[in-house]
Amino acid sequence: MKTNPAIPHFKTMAMVDVPRSRNGKHKKIVSAILRDLDDLGEGAAFKVPLAVLGDTKENVRSALNRATRKSNRDVATATDEHFLYVWNVAKSESAGATRPKGQGKFLSRPS
Repeated sequence: MKTNPAIPHFKTMAMVDVPRSRNGKHKKIVSAILRDLDDLGEGAAFKVPLAVLGDTKENVRSALNRATRKSNRDVATATDEHFLYVWNVAKSESAGATRPKGQGKFLSRPS
């Protein structure tokens, strides 16, 4: 009895051509926020209109949290009905702990 070799269902490619990073749906906005944080001076924050986030502020904040933890950054955020506010947190500020209610949310865990 003659057997036919299995016909592949998918196209093959060299491993060197396989992309090694994930382009999630929040990558564009999170990358833009991280770039702006790199240029942000001490004691300053910037505001991102909620309308440009492309998703809920909670989902974007979560994606930003994952990115900042991955890059070992200390970042805080706050929101109101129109904007997401983002700023860098000084290492000494994040090491301590208690903030009065409503003064932003730390995105990275204190060291």
